[in-house]
Order: sequence, then C-alpha cells, then structure tokens
Amino acid sequence: MTKSENAVNLFKQGYNCCQAVFCAFCQDFGINLETGLKLASSFGGGMGGMREVCGAVSAMFMVLGLKYGYSVSDDVTLKKQHYNLIREAAKKFSEENGSIICKELLGISKPKTDADYIPTERNAEFFKKRPCVELVEYAALVTEQLLH
Repeated sequence: MTKSENAVNLFKQGYNCCQAVFCAFCQDFGINLETGLKLASSFGGGMGGMREVCGAVSAMFMVLGLKYGYSVSDDVTLKKQHYNLIREAAKKFSEENGSIICKELLGISKPKTDADYIPTERNAEFFKKRPCVELVEYAALVTEQLLH
C-alpha cells in the first residue's frame, strides 16, 4: 500500500486529515500509531475545527520536520533551508488545490459558534460534499515526493 493509499484508508476509518497523513509515515520514523494519532489529533479540521491551515498540510510539515527539521537553535542556515522546503510543500499543495486554508478548500466560512466546531460525521453525504479524501491523498503524495 502506498503512503497516499494508507492516508486515505486512515481518513476513511474516521481519523482526521492530519492524523491520516501523519500516521501514514509514522512507521518510517519509529513512531507508534497511538503516539502519532495523539500528536496529530489537534490539527484536524484546520486546527481544532477552526478551519485555518488544512490538517493534511500541517501533517506534511510535521513529517518533513521529522526528516529535515533542525534542532540547533542558532543554525540559521538549516532553519532557512527547512523553511524553504516547507514553503515549497505549501506552494505545491496550493497550486494544485487553490489554497492551504481549510475553509477556503471547503468553500465555507469560519464557524461562528461553539456548536459549529462539532466534527462532521463521516457518511456518504460527507464524502460527496467534501474534497477531504483527495486533499489527504495529495498531501501524502507531495510529502512522499519531498522525502526522496
């Protein structure tokens, strides 16, 4: 199974977009599934349902950080290289999908009340109305390309 197929499978099981993409790569970095699911859980729905940066995009950044991220605080060269990579990933995703912002990708406005933040049930209507499966698949594909 490819990473993008695994991500789609996880998403269709009910995991959020960030969890699906991030956990498709967890094994490659020695991260167990439960830890990966917990780590990525906050970023679904555009960060806790706020419809900001798409969770699949956040997962791309997280995975790229695992491989290419920097850990020395004053290494300006590595920081610059890493930020360039992250911008490249964002650009690829945005060029293909029109944005990296959840509400723009879904064509919805920002939720107005606490009730609007309730996660949407995954059913046939959800998959018919939302492009999330395709976004998860594309994010995993771009991530895989940039890892090699």
